[in-house]
Amino acid sequence: MTEWRKSSHSGSGNDDVCVEVARLPEAIGVRDSKDPGGGQLELGSRSFAALVQLGKRGKLDL
Repeated sequence: MTEWRKSSHSGSGNDDVCVEVARLPEAIGVRDSKDPGGGQLELGSRSFAALVQLGKRGKLDL
């Protein structure tokens, strides 16, 4: 069973911008917490780290 985790920085239950992440056998999974059955993005560890850095620098249009 895959264990999905929501960021501790996520807002309240009504937060519109929130993702969940999970460690998968070959990648890191990312999905929309409001639509967990709607699919997921699978990233390698380097790509995931780059995505996190972009978010920290405010380079993503969220």
